[in-house]
Amino acid sequence: MSKPLEGLRVIELGQLLAGPFAGCMLGYFGAEVIKVEPPGGDPIRNWREVKDGTSLWWRSLGRNKKCISLNLKTPEGRDLVKQLLKSADIVVENFRPGVLEEWGLDPESLRADNPNLIYARISGYGQTGPYSKKAGFASACEAISGFRYVNGYPGEAPVRPNLSIGDTVSGLHAVIGILMALRSRDEAIKDNKEGGQVVDVALYESMFNLLEAVIPEYDGAGVIRQPSGTTVTGIVPTNTYKCGDGKFLVIGGNGDSIFARLMTAVGRADMATDIKYATNSDRVVHEAELDQVLASWCASLPLSEAMLILEDNRVPCGPVYNAADMMEDSHFKYRELFEQVEINGEPLKIPAMMPKLQGTPGGTEWPGPEIGSHTDEVLQSLGLGEAQIEQLKASGVVADANHS
Repeated sequence: MSKPLEGLRVIELGQLLAGPFAGCMLGYFGAEVIKVEPPGGDPIRNWREVKDGTSLWWRSLGRNKKCISLNLKTPEGRDLVKQLLKSADIVVENFRPGVLEEWGLDPESLRADNPNLIYARISGYGQTGPYSKKAGFASACEAISGFRYVNGYPGEAPVRPNLSIGDTVSGLHAVIGILMALRSRDEAIKDNKEGGQVVDVALYESMFNLLEAVIPEYDGAGVIRQPSGTTVTGIVPTNTYKCGDGKFLVIGGNGDSIFARLMTAVGRADMATDIKYATNSDRVVHEAELDQVLASWCASLPLSEAMLILEDNRVPCGPVYNAADMMEDSHFKYRELFEQVEINGEPLKIPAMMPKLQGTPGGTEWPGPEIGSHTDEVLQSLGLGEAQIEQLKASGVVADANHS
């Protein structure tokens, strides 16, 4: 079964997470992704849990990529990238703005040889503006975007999820932008026009895109959305409750009819029909009272029993899962959320990537490979012979896969 992006060539110049996550998604759905790494490899190869010298995260993030190791600080290394970009459909990069201009690998420098190239640029603050040159890690960009402000508890330091969400969300924005640019390019080519363009993704803007009504609420009503712990401001009841066995349960009972079913399920039919709780606006006024009732009910039951009662009454609810819980869950397995690869003869589960396409699904062909695993293959595709490749390795322009 074919994949939807087959036939597209992507050159990935980014490191760490945002650019590589975009490349990972494109490769998962069929694009040929050539990842250009420095001689020491992408730093993420050594981040978090490392097994046999390589990060387990890399095995997932580097899947389906052809890895070539070039020293872009040399003219020869940059020239090889230019040759690769002549036949590419897409380039994904997340260098600091201005670096690729210095190296002659910016969009304008490449336009003459490839006027239809889609050039996706991911940075902290975008390619233009007063902050464009600032260092832009996800943590700082999540903060300035407004996203961190609404997380945590009132009066306390904002909290972050234990994930690099700003990078991942920016990678998703890059993929969306690339797909829209490809659609535009195809239409331009039909009209015998040049179809290349820049997709400018900023981490702080990607997170800003998640803020729902925060801006109009401030501009129209002077209200600054505050952090609200485990609840959501203005939507009641929706919260996380501790059950009798110490496990946590999330309940979303904020629809009017759902609320009535919820209160009936927890033995408070009187509240289900009480006019003072009839609408969401009414319930917001009485949030503390409602939460106390639900917290008390959850505390009296183990998680599994509480869920059975709520599900029987069609009340949205869910347990708070960790990795072990997910991998044991029958629904996760049925939906094929885990794919098994082999690393040095040992099996390893990595997450599947979404969304699911019925007719042209994506999939993992191979896990993240070793540094420079595809260097010879890719350079040979440019017409370089064995002697030329060995000379490039000897001069340090290309890293040998066996000695990188």
